[in-house]
Formats: sequence, C-alpha cells, structure tokens
Amino acid sequence: MIRLEKVSRSFTVGDQQVAALRDIDLDIAAGDYVSIMGPSGSGKSTLLNLIGLLDRPSSGTYRLDGGDVTDLTDEQQAKVRSEKVGFVFQAFHLVPRLSAAMNIELPLILAGISPAERKTRVAQLLKNYGLTDRADHRPDQLSGGQRQRVAIARATSMHPAVLLADEPTGNLDQATGKEVMNLLEQLVAQQVTLIVVTHDPAIGGRAKRQVRMVDGQITGENKSSVLP
Repeated sequence: MIRLEKVSRSFTVGDQQVAALRDIDLDIAAGDYVSIMGPSGSGKSTLLNLIGLLDRPSSGTYRLDGGDVTDLTDEQQAKVRSEKVGFVFQAFHLVPRLSAAMNIELPLILAGISPAERKTRVAQLLKNYGLTDRADHRPDQLSGGQRQRVAIARATSMHPAVLLADEPTGNLDQATGKEVMNLLEQLVAQQVTLIVVTHDPAIGGRAKRQVRMVDGQITGENKSSVLP
C-alpha cells in the first residue's frame, strides 16, 4: 500500500541545510495499523506530511497503492490525496463558521459529489459518530470530543484507503481520547490503513506496529498481535 525507499527531506534554514528525514525505508500494508513515535523534532510529522502528499521528499521514492507518486504535479497530488487519504489533526482544523454537517460535507463538495449523494453520506456519518443532534452546531458550540468526531467523519467522507492522524488525542482528556482512539480503530476493522503520530506511549502502544524515530531516522519497530 505504502512504500518509502531511501526517502530524505531537507529544509533550508538561514544558510544551513537541516535534515528532517534521513534515508527512510518503510513498508505499510493495506489495512495495517501503525503508530509513529519519537521525541519532538524526530521527524514524525514531516514523515506523515510526506505520506499524505502534503510535502515532497528531497530524495528517494514514494509509492502509494502501487503507483509512484514522488514526482506528481501539485494538481495530480491533490487528486490522489482527495481520493485516497484522510487527515485527523490535534487542533481539529474545522471551519469555524460552518456547522458540523457542513464541515463533513466540505470534501464531498470539493470532489464534485452530487448533492443527493452528499446528503446521504453526511446523514450516515452524523449517525455513525453520534452527531445527528449536533448537525447544525458550529465548532465553538461543540465539546472537544465532538469536534474530533466531526473531524473523523469529515476525514472518512471520501472513503479513503489511508487515514493519517497527527496527535489525535492531544487536545482531549484521557477518557475522551480513549473514545476517539476506539473510533479510529474501528476503521481498521474496515480495512482502512491507519497511521497515528504520537509522543504518548500509551496511545502509540495500541497500534499493531510501533515505529520509533529519532533525529529523522527510524531506529526500531515493535509489533503486537491484538488491539487493546
């Protein structure tokens, strides 16, 4: 599903080159559940951005679903991202002026989905995530857990093959965070490939595979046979 071969990413800071990723080799199968863990500055979010086609490697090759996406144009990357990848962020990134239902519908509008199909999908997602009675509420009228559920519903509205979650419980209390992780893990049972970036060992340890990063390099990996 995902294959990174000798992927590096460098940034220019002042007159210096800073290596955020160094020769990353990583294979992730369809339906896999992977956490990427490491200290701040280890390259976790840079790696997630590359996998999500929000950034490009400075060198190396990235294959997604069998196709080489390394050198696609911005427009081509945006199309693949829309069709195959969903994102869940720590800060939710909901549109403040839009209702929960409209936030969920937004990717469908951008993808040109018909109004009838959009209505059906949004209604089902609101029901799936226990948000039907919050459909008309704006983000500032929702709790943190409800906002993250809206974000997950929006991320899955296009039926992505890959879901990328960057510190998805970072702004939530422990009980709500566990609830959000349970929702994300239910998607794995539906063969969605779930990749979670976290600095929290308790969250990262829930994954079937736990990839550890330090200074832009993968330093090791653990595996577990069952979900918690």
